[in-house]
Amino acid sequence: MQNANTDIQTNTIALIGMGGTIAGTGSLGGVGYQAGQIAAHDLLGGIPVPTGWAVHAQQLRQIDSKDITDGDWLALAQACLARLSDPQVAALVITHGTDTLEETAWFLHCVLPAGKPVVLTCAMRPASALSADGPANLRDALACAADAGAAAQARAGQSVLVVAAGEVHGAWAVRKAHAYRVNAFTSAPAAPLAWVEEGRLRWAQAAPVARAVPTPPALPALPWPWVEVVTSHAGARAQGIDALVAAGVQGLVVAGTGNGTIHAAWLPALERARAAGVPILRCTRCAEGQVVPAPDEDATEITTLPPLKARISLMLRCLT
Repeated sequence: MQNANTDIQTNTIALIGMGGTIAGTGSLGGVGYQAGQIAAHDLLGGIPVPTGWAVHAQQLRQIDSKDITDGDWLALAQACLARLSDPQVAALVITHGTDTLEETAWFLHCVLPAGKPVVLTCAMRPASALSADGPANLRDALACAADAGAAAQARAGQSVLVVAAGEVHGAWAVRKAHAYRVNAFTSAPAAPLAWVEEGRLRWAQAAPVARAVPTPPALPALPWPWVEVVTSHAGARAQGIDALVAAGVQGLVVAGTGNGTIHAAWLPALERARAAGVPILRCTRCAEGQVVPAPDEDATEITTLPPLKARISLMLRCLT
């Protein structure tokens, strides 16, 4: 194995640190710690780098991912674009908190060009824990970034991947499904794209599935459009929708019950929102499955994305 260094050279993996639990300290367990305390370069200590590769570390943020902002996303996207434009950088690895990792992964999928792997990794336990999972996840993320299969996925439009607990997930399907277990992420109902086994990747299928590659939008200056997620539930009241519209919300994602159904009390309020020019996307609040429109139903407001990723897509749509 080759040691990590700070000199850019051919077959370089650019490591971007965003903080999170993987860089956290202060607890021997999984609670009661402070995220974002260890520099990205120091996270590499003792971790093998794939043979023939070098790693260049950059500390961009040191934050708890629950507090991530549009400004942090803009800075991350700009840093990724700068690295991806370097011909000597073949792949990116980003260390990130778990709480909003699925949102960041989808955002980067939407705004970065396809072609080079971008691998996010994380930890459910801080670096100071007795059984920290961060070192193994970072090792696996580096192995994924250097893998020929990941490069093939990137060329097929699946550039942004998430590696955690020995599994590789795509940005479209990944979600955090458990609050504290180290195997907190899933692609259910589908399987992971690959598994990392002793530093080698075993892909679920020989050839990657090509996905629609979005045309990355230009990233304008902040502030970005205000888009909110509202969840339909028993006892829902129209005043909540009306208050958001009155406050100037610029987009609404409605996470409906079951097959995307919406409480009757919200229907007039959503019509008022449409009349005010507020775009709406509708999806389901259920963890698995997606909205299946009726044969005579207008599907233009329906999305197959889960609510949090739908919010990002609608925000980016409002930018154009």
